[in-house]
Amino acid sequence: MSSFPEVEAMNSIRVFLVENLQMVRHGLRLIIDAEPDMKVVGEASNGREAIVSIVKTNPDVVVFGIDLPQRNGLEMVEELLREQSQFQNRLLALTAFPEPDCCSSMQQMGISGFLSKQSSASELLEAIRRIAKDGILQNAAAANAISKENTDFKASQALSNSSLISVREEEVIRWIACGFSNKEVAAKLEISVKTVETHKARAMTKLQLKGRSELLRFAIANGWLTVG
Repeated sequence: MSSFPEVEAMNSIRVFLVENLQMVRHGLRLIIDAEPDMKVVGEASNGREAIVSIVKTNPDVVVFGIDLPQRNGLEMVEELLREQSQFQNRLLALTAFPEPDCCSSMQQMGISGFLSKQSSASELLEAIRRIAKDGILQNAAAANAISKENTDFKASQALSNSSLISVREEEVIRWIACGFSNKEVAAKLEISVKTVETHKARAMTKLQLKGRSELLRFAIANGWLTVG
């Protein structure tokens, strides 16, 4: 964890970075600090340290990864907003998800938007500017995903089927609901990516869940994650 001197241009966007990989943080800082209207004011490598430092530095935008030690990104957001609600809609998640189909549920938690980790530097900078200005990131892909969301989804139906999934299937979808990719879950559980995909597919079928948005809402309803 580190903080940087607040020597900034007037009205510059103050950004805080939360990412467990130092090389990634360094790259993000170089990109952001190269912009005349932005400045990185602090960094943290895990969710626990981030909460303290975010409150201390009071940034305009927090850019964070989901896969964090001690507290993952969603747990960090939950705890931060429980105590410091002013940071709602100042949060940009960097995720391994290739499609933004859980954007609506993330926004319910107070997350302004998210970007794939494969996004370009220009997309990152534009996202930061939009969140600093409007408090929300709503690109065309996210809007399309939200409009197609199954509004008839009933968490109670999925909960009633939760006894049908195996312990391993539950373990896999818990990690996935927390924002981890199939590859990351495979590494954590010491199983193959194909096995993760199989467990996930079986669990989603048994629970009658369609896509990550419904999985995230199921996780919230099941007490794995909370909002507000």
